[in-house]
Amino acid sequence: MRTFRMFSVLLLSVTAMPGWADAPSLASASVRVEAGGGVHVAEAVVEAVRQSVISAQVSGRITALSVKAGDIVRKGQVLVRIDAQAATQQVTASQAQVEEAKAQLDVARKTLERQRQLFRQHYISQAAFDQAEAQFKVTEAGVRGSIAQAGAATTQTGFYSLAAPFDGVVAEVSSEQGDMAMPGKPLLTVFDPAAMRVVATLPQSRVAGLVDKAEVRIELSALPEAQRQQIARSVTVLPMADAATHTVQVRLGLPSGLAGLVPGMFARASFSLQGDGRRRLLVPAQAVVRRSELEAVYVLKDSRAQLRQVRLGKPVGNDIEILAGLEGNERVALDPVAASRLR
Repeated sequence: MRTFRMFSVLLLSVTAMPGWADAPSLASASVRVEAGGGVHVAEAVVEAVRQSVISAQVSGRITALSVKAGDIVRKGQVLVRIDAQAATQQVTASQAQVEEAKAQLDVARKTLERQRQLFRQHYISQAAFDQAEAQFKVTEAGVRGSIAQAGAATTQTGFYSLAAPFDGVVAEVSSEQGDMAMPGKPLLTVFDPAAMRVVATLPQSRVAGLVDKAEVRIELSALPEAQRQQIARSVTVLPMADAATHTVQVRLGLPSGLAGLVPGMFARASFSLQGDGRRRLLVPAQAVVRRSELEAVYVLKDSRAQLRQVRLGKPVGNDIEILAGLEGNERVALDPVAASRLR
């Protein structure tokens, strides 16, 4: 175990030389002081807030599949067509049945009118007139039924063209042209890249210790350096735990406009935890110098770069905890190599 002497200070590059004129251009950062509650780093995954799995509602052969994975689509754009020949024929047959029912209704109406005149002149009985009236009502109901069936058949034809439910990107295509579509069978998946989030899984024992309204830092390692570190725009703890793993999911909103972000990407989320009131010192991990058993940082003070030995704690995102060796009011060099040249 490495020994650490609290007040030992190893001074390298102590004396300011002419090269110190370049010090203002040396990148540096202040030691960050936080309440000592600790941080829980959880693995997470990126997902779309809006994602739709488009499935068939009818059976039939796929006659057209106009998109592939990665294509940008617009709301209402037809993506898949299923053979609708049988459905179209059914519509034609239903419309013919409507016309037939209307013709029968016209005959029944005329018959009822004649029977009414004969009844008024006492040429037929009440029973004969009632029978004609009942036949008219039956025929009239038949017309309404035929019209309803024709409407249903027409609606059914709309199920053979599948359109994008919103503007988005095709994430996955699960079928090919010529395949047989079946009700409930997924054909493709579309997501909206304008609204993305990260879903992290936390042990339920950690949820109670989360600091209310504290920033949650998100690391997206697959993105360019400038976009890799993000702050969650919203934090939603789902009110349900997994009975098998005893974990809780937390949804973290991401800023819009992060190019290259797609569902399924790996992420890390750093959650602040409540503590006992002690403070914690953090410096960027890139500021730490490791030489054999020596761990140190370059402290910029009084026009000098001092190499100061420190004792390190746990990593916290892109920072690292300093257990001893700093007071909390220092500035440290972010480029130790450049700082070592300032002699």
